[in-house]
Amino acid sequence: MYDDILIPTDGSETIAETLAHGLPIAEHNDATVHSLYVVDSRVTAAATDETGPELEASLEDEGREAVADVADRADRRGLEAVTDVRKGTPSKAILEYADEHGIDLIVIGTRGKSPREKIASLGSVSERVVDNAEIPVFVVRDAGGAD
Repeated sequence: MYDDILIPTDGSETIAETLAHGLPIAEHNDATVHSLYVVDSRVTAAATDETGPELEASLEDEGREAVADVADRADRRGLEAVTDVRKGTPSKAILEYADEHGIDLIVIGTRGKSPREKIASLGSVSERVVDNAEIPVFVVRDAGGAD
């Protein structure tokens, strides 16, 4: 049913819970696991000219480590893994990647937010992905435990 499954990561602890759901689905379908980290261009654009390049390089390093961790966990289960680090707006980059690579399913974690938090953050990446995806999205709610 699923040949290619995208599991985006932001490098946080929430990925463990997301993988606890996504990797068994990949195993059951003998699917390739795609891991994507997006360096948020809005964050790097807000940095000063002095700190911008250093911040971007740091986030790219964090991203490479994060996707390597996902690939390692997939590999331990005998699954093929593909990794990528991109720059852009996270939800848009996730959807673009999914379209470019023929992804069949996106497995994404989210932390439960109060209505006030949702307003403050203008929604979440996972909500935007769900709202705009043309493929199934499996949301792991409260991944990592909400406060």
